[in-house]
Amino acid sequence: MHELGITQNIVAIATEHANGAKVCRISLEIGQLTAIMPDAIEFCFDICAQGTPLEGAMLEIIQRPGRGQCQDCGQEMPLSQPFGVCDCGCTHLTIIQGEELTIKELETEALCA
Repeated sequence: MHELGITQNIVAIATEHANGAKVCRISLEIGQLTAIMPDAIEFCFDICAQGTPLEGAMLEIIQRPGRGQCQDCGQEMPLSQPFGVCDCGCTHLTIIQGEELTIKELETEALCA
């Protein structure tokens, strides 16, 4: 389960950016086209956050749907996998959304009052 390693990295990055402050909430953006399971991140989060400024923090996960753009006609379309076929028949698509793994917000104790 690679989500454990990913969650450990998220906690490490957030801990560094918290500068010693207690974290009340962390918001992640996870794209649908990543091979990351949000449920597994949620499962691992409390364990990985133990003993860090993120212990007890609320984890918010925003799932971003996949979107692609045809390289021939420019049409945008939803994608549930990292490939597809445009209505024009072209299979050359550029993924424009859905590969994100981003820490969007980090709310620390000073802001939680």
